[in-house]
Amino acid sequence: MPPYESDSSDEGEDYTETNVLLGYASKEATGDTVSHLGGQPTWLDEKTAPSGALAKCKVCNGLLTLLLELNGDLPEHFAGHERRLYIWSCRRKTCRRKAGSVRGIRGVRVAKGAASKAGAKAEKTAVGRENKTQPQPQLGESLFGVKSSGGAAPPANPFANPFATNSSGKGPANPFSSAPTVQVTSKDDKDEASTILPETFASKVRLSSPPPLAQPARPHEPWPAESAFPPAYPHYHLDAEYETLDAPSAPQIPENARMDVDAEGSGGGGKEDKEVFESSLDKTFQKFADRVGQNAEQVLRYEFKGKPLLYSDTDSVGKLLAAYSEHGSSSNTKLTPHAITELETDEMSIDGMEWGTIILGVCSKDCGPSDVAEGEVGYVEEWVGVQWEEVASKR
Repeated sequence: MPPYESDSSDEGEDYTETNVLLGYASKEATGDTVSHLGGQPTWLDEKTAPSGALAKCKVCNGLLTLLLELNGDLPEHFAGHERRLYIWSCRRKTCRRKAGSVRGIRGVRVAKGAASKAGAKAEKTAVGRENKTQPQPQLGESLFGVKSSGGAAPPANPFANPFATNSSGKGPANPFSSAPTVQVTSKDDKDEASTILPETFASKVRLSSPPPLAQPARPHEPWPAESAFPPAYPHYHLDAEYETLDAPSAPQIPENARMDVDAEGSGGGGKEDKEVFESSLDKTFQKFADRVGQNAEQVLRYEFKGKPLLYSDTDSVGKLLAAYSEHGSSSNTKLTPHAITELETDEMSIDGMEWGTIILGVCSKDCGPSDVAEGEVGYVEEWVGVQWEEVASKR
C-alpha cells in the first residue's frame, strides 16, 4: 500500500504509514540532546544568541516562555546547514488570542562554501530543463515573499529521516536525533568553491561594478538572563516515529442522538436525519480530531513541504492556509493540544493555554540573515499561525 502522502489528502484508501513525523514527550533521554518540549533553549553556538527583541511578547513586551526547540537539520535538502526551530509563547492571560503572543525563531548556520556549491548544482541542473508543469501555490512565497523551488511533486518518502543522515526510508529509533555538522573550512575547499562557477556575462558585470553599499546592522539587544524569564515549562525529551493510521470511516450517528427539525421540516427519517447530521458537522475540526485522535499522545507533527492539518477553516489562519491544503507548502511544524497537557502537568490552575494548534512555517530555501556571513550563526523570525480553541457553544 502506498504511504499516506500528507496531512490533508485523505481519499478514502486503505493506508498505514504517512510521511508525517510525530513527536512524543518523554521524561527519559531519547538520544537527541537538542529537541525538547518546554525547558530552556540551547543555541547553535553558545556564544551567539538571538537578539533579545525576539524574546518579547509583541502585545505586552514581557518575556516569552519556550514551548518547543527542534533540531531542524535536513541534510538531504540543505547540505551544510545547521538548523534549529523554536516556538515561544506569552504566559499572560491578557495576551491570549492576540497576534504576537506566540512567536517562532529559526536559527541557521551555513558551512563555508556550502551556498556556492548548492548554487552551482542548481544552475547545472537547470541547464536544458523545460518546466512543463503548472506552478502550484507556495506558502513561502505568500507569507515570506520568497519563491520556493517549484511545483515538482515530492518523492514517495522524501523525509524518511529528516533529522539524521540516514536516508534509507526507515529512520533509527529517534528520527529527531542530531545530524553531524558539515564544516568546509580548508583552503582547498575555499578555492574549489570560488572556481566552481564558470565566468558568465553577469559575473563580469558584477566584477566591473562598484561594491554595493553596506547594509546597516540590524538592531541587536542582548539576550536576557535566564533568571529574567517567567518560570519555564517542564522539560521533556522528544521521541519520534512516523504516523500510522487506520482506514478512514464515515461519521456515524450515535444511537442515543436526537435531532431537532425545523417547523417547516417534514419530521425526518433515517436518510434525512443522516443528511442533517452530516451537514451540521464541522468537517475540518472533525478531520483534525479524528486524525490526531488515532495517535492521541502526539505533541508534535512535522512534515517538510507538507499540507496543513487545520484545526479550523473559518479563522484567519484557516482561511490563509486553505489555498495550500491541496498543495505542499513550506516546511511546517505543528504543536498539538496534547502538548498543553504535558506542559501544564504541574500547573494547579485549570485556566491554562487555549490553542488548538500552533503552526510554524519557515522559509523553504532556509535563507539566513543578509548581514550574517557563511559559517556564522544567524537567527530570523518565522511565521507562526495560532488556531485558538473555540468556545464550546460554537463547537
